[in-house]
Amino acid sequence: MRWKKAIMSKILCDVFKTTKKDEMYLYVTRKDAFTRVPEELMTMFGKPELAMTMILTPEKSLGRADTEKVLAALDEKGYYLQMPPAKEPYMLDLFCKIDKE
Repeated sequence: MRWKKAIMSKILCDVFKTTKKDEMYLYVTRKDAFTRVPEELMTMFGKPELAMTMILTPEKSLGRADTEKVLAALDEKGYYLQMPPAKEPYMLDLFCKIDKE
């Protein structure tokens, strides 16, 4: 099982942001870079901009992602896509009112 082996070790991980969608991030291992990311996802994601590089371990706490899920996805798929947080319904009303003014 590759996942258990990866979970036990440190992974050098690059995190990229996109200009197409606010708060969307793509995690890839430094070793594999974008070689395992599907072409369709790269097209949708757009030009990646490096946001940060970190050593990812099971003990590392991430802001909006579960570290174990990120490590598992990196091992199984070669990438992890962090989607923007869902907007609360009352926040959507605020945005609509501002857009109309």
